[in-house]
Amino acid sequence: MVKKVVIEGKGTNDFLGTGRRKATAVARARIRPGQGRIAVNGRALEDYFPNELYQKRVLQPLELTGRLESVDVILRVAGGGISGQADACKLAIARALLRMDPELRQTLRDAGLLTADGRKKERKKYGLHGARRGTQFSKR
Repeated sequence: MVKKVVIEGKGTNDFLGTGRRKATAVARARIRPGQGRIAVNGRALEDYFPNELYQKRVLQPLELTGRLESVDVILRVAGGGISGQADACKLAIARALLRMDPELRQTLRDAGLLTADGRKKERKKYGLHGARRGTQFSKR
């Protein structure tokens, strides 16, 4: 049973942030003062990210800044896999929090939450089986 989460209200005092990961996963976060509700693509956080590890990853910026119970978060995420999406959400929330309160910059920066993970998939090269894997060497 998928639980729908609807966070009402006009976006006059919303703060936006965008996060990307692995060139494919893109998340857009919308943060507003509220009661601590989190919606990911219209679903509850626990429904969208059933694994507790990914839930913790997404909530890390909110827990670090102590805003877990005082803001509502609306996330739109697309592309990539579940891990890349969780990391994209984390970066998007951190950037939105920074827009909400610029005083948090040093806290978020020290925790490494404002640094985008730049790792991308390495391209396959011609003459090889993959990016680096070559053919097996045969002496005879």
